[in-house]
Amino acid sequence: MNRRANRTWWQTAIGVLLTAVMLFPVYWMLNVSFTRDQDMRKSPPDLIPVHGTLEGYRAVLDQQLPYLGTSLVIGLGTVVVTVALAAPAGYALAKLRPRGGGVLSFLFLVAQMIPGIIMAMGFYAIYLSLGLLQSVPGLIVADSTLAVPFAVLIFTAFMSGIPGELLQAAKTDGAGPVRTFRSIVLPMSRNSIVTVSLFAFLWSWSDFVFASTLANGGAHEPITLGIYHYIGNNNQQWNAIMATAVVASLPATVILVLAQRYVAAGVTAGAVKD
Repeated sequence: MNRRANRTWWQTAIGVLLTAVMLFPVYWMLNVSFTRDQDMRKSPPDLIPVHGTLEGYRAVLDQQLPYLGTSLVIGLGTVVVTVALAAPAGYALAKLRPRGGGVLSFLFLVAQMIPGIIMAMGFYAIYLSLGLLQSVPGLIVADSTLAVPFAVLIFTAFMSGIPGELLQAAKTDGAGPVRTFRSIVLPMSRNSIVTVSLFAFLWSWSDFVFASTLANGGAHEPITLGIYHYIGNNNQQWNAIMATAVVASLPATVILVLAQRYVAAGVTAGAVKD
């Protein structure tokens, strides 16, 4: 018992130490966001903002809210498009067994390996001819291409575990594939829907490659470009830059905390079969 207690103590201490190391950049971001301009170059720096200021957060409210609003619209739009396309595709691959389904699943897996910058160049050429450059719908479509392949694989794994007897009973009662999908499969796939929605939102919220290639200079730019422009224009006001980073991190953090139990269930779905 003593050996087990000692081992547990050391494991806990190592875990706390590693967690502190990984979270230290987040703490330093918070610290700098409250630090005055004249205290930025102190040596050694203050580990806590002794003379704290809210000037950085005032700058965020004055300058960065339009970028945050655009990112929110793009993120929610990406979630809607991703779920609308990936959920029926996952259901078809998992339960309807179309011809060539295995090849299609492999192609979805390969699609996740394509570098984003290559896709951005392709989208640029297409959007240039369609007039979709520097537009919110264009960014939603582009960000969805990153999320849809992953989402299809998650939905396929989860929906494969839905008992076939339920679907057969619905078919016996006269329900077609569409009604079965809407009335039975979707309600049972709540965990996977939350998981897919979360990852789609996070990908679009943190995207910089598509934003800088397809929306740079437009009237509606996401927060990643807002931070990028802010650094270029105010490279001495690090408290404002870090305050922008803190505010931009809050929506994703809150959503992740609220949805973590659904995400754990959704990601592991299909890993073990009865």
